[in-house]
Amino acid sequence: MAKNQNTFAKQQREMEKKRKAEQKRLRKAQKKAAGEEGETDTDTERTLTADEENAALWE
Repeated sequence: MAKNQNTFAKQQREMEKKRKAEQKRLRKAQKKAAGEEGETDTDTERTLTADEENAALWE
């Protein structure tokens, strides 16, 4: 039996949600660590867009 057409879209939405949550968790951890060290440096790392991330997965 074939899968529903929306299965792939749902999986992509869930993966994006998890990726965003992980990035948020990392930013909070970095901010907390910077606060403990007395640093005021902001997050300067470039984050990949969804298209860039998908392209990287298929290379």
